[in-house]
Amino acid sequence: MSNKKYRIKRDIKKFILDDDHPCVMAQTLMKQKHIEFDLYSKMVSSITAQKLLLNIENYIENYNFDSDVYKTYMAVFPDDHFDTEDAFEQGMWELLKFVNLYDDKLWDPTVSDNPSDNNFSFSIKGKAFYIVGMHPNSSRNARRTQYPMLVFNLHWQFEQLRKHGVYQTVKNQIRERDLEKNGSINPVLKDFGTASEALQYSGKNNSDQWECPFKNK
Repeated sequence: MSNKKYRIKRDIKKFILDDDHPCVMAQTLMKQKHIEFDLYSKMVSSITAQKLLLNIENYIENYNFDSDVYKTYMAVFPDDHFDTEDAFEQGMWELLKFVNLYDDKLWDPTVSDNPSDNNFSFSIKGKAFYIVGMHPNSSRNARRTQYPMLVFNLHWQFEQLRKHGVYQTVKNQIRERDLEKNGSINPVLKDFGTASEALQYSGKNNSDQWECPFKNK
């Protein structure tokens, strides 16, 4: 591991554990060393998209779907900068457009590819992912990281939590901690199937008139 990647790993660990991030799942995965990440240069880049596809494909291939061991993948952009939440949101969707363009797998059939649909979830290499955008200028403390980052959580993991009957407990615990730490529950958070995930990815609190700029190729 390079010195730069080691330093950034230390910063991410501090943000999640030392600063007591409200997401208890993130804390558990960090303690278990089940968070993988890679460094990228510019977010809005076709080259970045192709590298990201390869790394997520490797992440999926090494994931044990027969176990209850959860893992998360992060894409970190330490040298990129976005002045506003709008700029970050635009950059994130531009990258995801490139990812979709180069993806050679069909969309995960368990979710919708229409960002206006309540059952939408972004698909990469045939697997649905819930994406969490984080950056220094986020309006939410829980998403205000030192570097721009995209966190990729397999949708399958949330379904497993539901299967084991602990999803509601974990969700309520996270939202209670968010309320305690930030003074409010993140208004963009909605349960899957009640509103499109596309509204939640960037972390920006968009109006009801907001339209997702993504369309599956």
